[in-house]
Amino acid sequence: MRLGIGRSVKRDAVLVRVETDEGLIGWGESHHGRCPGAIARLIDTTLRELVIGMDACDVAGVWHRVYKMQLASHGMGAAAALALSGLDQALWDIRCQRTNWSLCELLGGGPKPIKAYAGGIALGWQDPETLVEEARALVNQGFRALKLRVGDTARRDIERVRAVRLALGDDIDLLVDANTGYTLDDVRRVMPAYEEMDIGWLEEPFPAWDAEAYASAARLGRVPLAAGENHYTRYEFGPLLKDGNVRFIQPDLSKTGGITEAMRIAAMASAVKLTVNPHTSATAINMATSIHYLCAVDNPGYFEADVTQLNPFRDYLAGQLPYALDAQGCVSPLPGAGIGLRPDEAFLAEHPLIEGPCYV
Repeated sequence: MRLGIGRSVKRDAVLVRVETDEGLIGWGESHHGRCPGAIARLIDTTLRELVIGMDACDVAGVWHRVYKMQLASHGMGAAAALALSGLDQALWDIRCQRTNWSLCELLGGGPKPIKAYAGGIALGWQDPETLVEEARALVNQGFRALKLRVGDTARRDIERVRAVRLALGDDIDLLVDANTGYTLDDVRRVMPAYEEMDIGWLEEPFPAWDAEAYASAARLGRVPLAAGENHYTRYEFGPLLKDGNVRFIQPDLSKTGGITEAMRIAAMASAVKLTVNPHTSATAINMATSIHYLCAVDNPGYFEADVTQLNPFRDYLAGQLPYALDAQGCVSPLPGAGIGLRPDEAFLAEHPLIEGPCYV
């Protein structure tokens, strides 16, 4: 599949396994950052040396130590934030194993339906006819919201989005994601058509650091902007929220600093009356964790359901799917302790690291 960041050639993920001296085992997922071997190496060396010997249930203390010794003193590096995210998830999993509580309950929430949209590596740059076929099939599965990949040319993007809107009608929510591929002139060209087609949000038209472009784009039309999957920790979300140009906040629990930091970001967004709509990473761990997270905050938005046609890390990693749609197009957290699933280590052994970028 092709989209704004390239042609997808493989799926990458970094899974983090933490074992305590009591024999409890926690699992988390770090985003690969297009270089999974480097992220794994950082976890196995630097982060490991920083946290071995600490109390595994002191998630705030572990988070602060990694922040102080790695992120704060050596810059807000993406690799360190990705690595910390998987470690933090694994420590929350250990807390859940110790208490035998589900993650959403331990975070202060409880099971409830969360509206979902069809996303992931899907609905990309293709002929309008085949895109409509893919979109219609997802609606037939029960989705009431879909995210289309844009960021090609303004003309082709409008052609694709319009074909889907005409085919599905006005009852389906349509979102679009440019994967940082737009210029301000592109936004100026597509915004009138996206307004006409009642698009719910325009996601990441620009790189995360380009605050001036976001401010200019927010004045070009009424389609709200979405961003956050490439913003790391509350220290980058703070200016994003203060600027007020992005109206849908999208932390990725495998990128932004894990569950601990994502809860802080949700509270910050809640204070300015915005929802959190977490970006989904590659495996069932991130997906199941994201649903529990949304059940634990007071400002849940959408869950991004990965509908990639081929993703064994979603389908076979734990012997069960991380989500299921109900009749209203919503998902609910898996029951049981933690996130409700455990990785199959034999499956992991069958899928070793493949070096190289996942998009070309």
